[in-house]
Amino acid sequence: MLKRWIQQAQPIVLAVGFVLIVRTVLAEPYSVPTPSMVPTLLVGDQLVGAKYAYGYSRYSLPLGELPGIEGRLFARPPERGDVVVFRLPRDPSTTFVKRLIGLPGDRIQMREGRLYINGELVARRAIGRFDGDLLYIETLPNGREHEIIEISDTQRLDDTPVFTVPDGHYFMMGDNRDNSLDSRVAASDGGVGFVPAENLVARVDRLLISRDPDVGWFDVGQWAHAFRLGRTFSHID
Repeated sequence: MLKRWIQQAQPIVLAVGFVLIVRTVLAEPYSVPTPSMVPTLLVGDQLVGAKYAYGYSRYSLPLGELPGIEGRLFARPPERGDVVVFRLPRDPSTTFVKRLIGLPGDRIQMREGRLYINGELVARRAIGRFDGDLLYIETLPNGREHEIIEISDTQRLDDTPVFTVPDGHYFMMGDNRDNSLDSRVAASDGGVGFVPAENLVARVDRLLISRDPDVGWFDVGQWAHAFRLGRTFSHID
């Protein structure tokens, strides 16, 4: 009886093991719950995070933190402009996704709604509106471009002190600049603060699907409007 049960359970165990290996080593799906990365990411987007991009840390396991591990295995540094999944430094049980703006040693500041990196104004150009907000394309010092939105240039986080990014840490910001809890707010004030390298989990390269969460799964008549088919398998800049 026991032998038969083991034989029947073996395919299930192997399948679960395979999924865990894939989600630990290669990629893991994530869901976007907030609008902090609009217009790049929308609430209800399902993402694929490439875990191999930065190597592996104690936060790489899909089932929770691996204790007793420090640093990163097969570490590769992220690039400015990457969209990054990371564990919140003040609460590692919480997963965030933001854009990496500041590298170790960088000086980051917002002045009158404009981003400055190492004292240089980051270029942006207006391209219209997004749901009533101002829509821009921002060009980072390494030439990478992405869209951001602003309510105005006079919001709460549009004027900040200079943040000097410590060694082994990164500065994250949301593309929805006036509606993002990010590294502009210190961890001691309930924000993100600087993100240690070991807290990086994955680089976001691609969407799987996108669905308006306000439409229920059983509201079949609204599915045509709920699924944003144009975003399916789209690349993330």
